[in-house]
Amino acid sequence: MKKLFLMLMLCAPMTLFAQKFGHLDSQALLQSLPEATAVQSKLEAKGKEYQKQLEDMQAELQRQAQAYDKTKSTMNATKQAETEKNLQDMYNKIQQTAQDNQKAFNEEQQKQLGPVLEKVRNAIAAVAKAGNYVYIMEKAAGQPLYINEALSKDVTAEVKAQLAKMK
Repeated sequence: MKKLFLMLMLCAPMTLFAQKFGHLDSQALLQSLPEATAVQSKLEAKGKEYQKQLEDMQAELQRQAQAYDKTKSTMNATKQAETEKNLQDMYNKIQQTAQDNQKAFNEEQQKQLGPVLEKVRNAIAAVAKAGNYVYIMEKAAGQPLYINEALSKDVTAEVKAQLAKMK
């Protein structure tokens, strides 16, 4: 009898405090936010601008390299070395510009998306607190290998509703 009572005392808290788990699809969530789609459009435009800049630089390098190939045989050694150095410098400048553009794009992305992502995190936290969830996991990004839909609730709609309240 003592053992049964002890066992009931140990198991009772576990059943009283059942853990709740949730999951959401953040991609679908972000696509539903007008401010996120506006930021995405701005970032795409900026990316195209950077891409055009690099393409123009590469076209100029290609043009100068072709001109060099045509006139190489008539150049003296000094002029050849100078032209090759100029072409190499242009190539290095293109590489540096590509790195600088990537860095600037990443910084712009952080700056633009940061407030939107913070708002989403706050909405998720509010839903988690209100629903007494232990965990809310990302469903889409390939992170969980399996989600038992009977034990884990999809809270994407609730987070969307919370975001609508936050406007």
